[in-house]
Amino acid sequence: MTRHYFLLLLFVAAGIISLAVSLVDSDWFFQSPNTRFIVSRWGRTAARWFYGVVGVVLLAVSALLLC
Repeated sequence: MTRHYFLLLLFVAAGIISLAVSLVDSDWFFQSPNTRFIVSRWGRTAARWFYGVVGVVLLAVSALLLC
C-alpha cells in the first residue's frame, strides 16, 4: 500500500513541476542538458507545449491511481 502512495506522490510532483515550468517558461529548466535536445529539435514554444501536455498527462495518471 505504501508503494502505491509513493508512486502517486511521484506522479503528482512530476506533473506539477512539468506543468509549472511550461507555463512560467523558466530558463533553468529549458537550458538543462536533458531538455536541450527537445528545444533544439522543436523550438522552445513546442517544447513548452510538450512539457505542458506531459504535466497534464502525469496529473491525469495520478488521478487514476487515486481511484
